[in-house]
Amino acid sequence: MSKFQILTAKEIAAARESGKILRGALDLVAGAAREGVTTRELDRLAEEYIRSHGGEPVFKGYHGYPASLCISINDECVHGIPGERTLQSGDVVGLDCGVKYKGICTDACVTVAVGEVTEEEKRLIEVTERALKEAVRQVRPSARVGDLSAKIQETVEGAGFHCIRALTGHGLGSNLHQHPDIHNLGDAGTGPEIPAYTLLAIEPITSIGTGSIREGDDGWTIHTADGSTSAHFEHTVLVVPEGVEVIA
Repeated sequence: MSKFQILTAKEIAAARESGKILRGALDLVAGAAREGVTTRELDRLAEEYIRSHGGEPVFKGYHGYPASLCISINDECVHGIPGERTLQSGDVVGLDCGVKYKGICTDACVTVAVGEVTEEEKRLIEVTERALKEAVRQVRPSARVGDLSAKIQETVEGAGFHCIRALTGHGLGSNLHQHPDIHNLGDAGTGPEIPAYTLLAIEPITSIGTGSIREGDDGWTIHTADGSTSAHFEHTVLVVPEGVEVIA
């Protein structure tokens, strides 16, 4: 029996609506992420948008997580908790969000620059987004998870940056995190074969420095071990017989 959740037609319709709500929320907060805005305000905007469009902010309460957004700044890779921190010119900001709609979860992230960032940081953001696009192009029924991992690694390392080894993408469906783990480093032709009508969260997470991490004092935030800037992009995709559909 497959460990993948194969979605029904009704669940696929719910996934598409969930993705639409999520993309709207991310577009809103990405546009609002500017100098002087608090991370708490961005979180409020995301939650209000999601709930007003009939969705549920799936991160909130997940294993006790206190917010609807993860906002990770500069050396923070993932899971930064919104609060009173204000965004400053020069910040590189990851905005990660999830939505549940009629029982189906979606998950996506964008990284934005606030004001002026360094040329190297601009290139990190561009390369990480390109790695996501290249990985999505590998998705089709019968592709293997390692095909995605290898393409991310090739794109990121080919540009002189590093993937965060310990952090992965994942399957989606009735739960936010499920089979399979999608590593950002790996070998093509390896790993589970991907069936049609499954949801995947593909998410390259990268660093200017090494691929090592350290845990923050709040029990959630993950930082680069060497304090270098990180970037993170993520799509939820639906595997269809013709290939792939990006839904968030």
